[in-house]
Amino acid sequence: MFKGWNAVYPEYEVITPQSHDSYHLKSLNVREEEKLKGSLITPTKITEHLNSCIYHSIVKKPASIKDYDTFLKNVTLKDRDALLYGLFHITYEEIRNYDVKCGSCGKEHPVTIEAEKTFNMTPYPEKDILKKEVKVPLKVVQGVSAFIKQPTLFDEITNLKTSVNARGSNMDLITETLVISKFLQEPLEGGAVEYKTREDIVDAYLDLPSKDKRIINKAYVDNFGQYCIDLKMKVFCPSCGQEEEVAIDLVSNFFSNLYRS
Repeated sequence: MFKGWNAVYPEYEVITPQSHDSYHLKSLNVREEEKLKGSLITPTKITEHLNSCIYHSIVKKPASIKDYDTFLKNVTLKDRDALLYGLFHITYEEIRNYDVKCGSCGKEHPVTIEAEKTFNMTPYPEKDILKKEVKVPLKVVQGVSAFIKQPTLFDEITNLKTSVNARGSNMDLITETLVISKFLQEPLEGGAVEYKTREDIVDAYLDLPSKDKRIINKAYVDNFGQYCIDLKMKVFCPSCGQEEEVAIDLVSNFFSNLYRS
């Protein structure tokens, strides 16, 4: 009976951009790749399996991360991007056959590049990002403020389970509203009204004028979203010779590599 290989898997250290924690991840084996391939069913399953895969690839973690539950509650979505990059880098090393559409001539062409050459990170300059909440007064809807935060993996998976079932699979809407912890309406007379349930937050968000939506989005980027990893590479179009910088969608490329490997 096969009892496993006596192999030492390569490791890679990742410092998360928002929580400033150090994680060491090992490369995926074939069994783990096959499990991830089977997760491509629903957005909820993909997210659950991806989080689990990252967690079980960790060989060294902060003392504060006691188990999977504390991992979900203390790792932000932007932190996960960095961990996924580390897992991608140690497993595959390079981004292969990434299709790029030239902004000049419009023709598509595949490129391959070492993953580490695309990496850049802007770390959060303070501590305890999970305790930070920002009040954002709206402009068009008078007397209303949105309170925004940085969502964790726990926030995401909890809301995916409820929102997808209730509203279909509008992933963009679910992701956009994750950053809102509540709306506060302060009328001229009487007490203030809070909208804190996920259903109320989504309904209130859908009723916003577009200008107020942009105000919330900008406030999130300024206070939280800019502190992340950034994967970009310079490419040359073989058809017209145009040089441009393109951003890489790491999640889609990660799953593409699963099927190529």
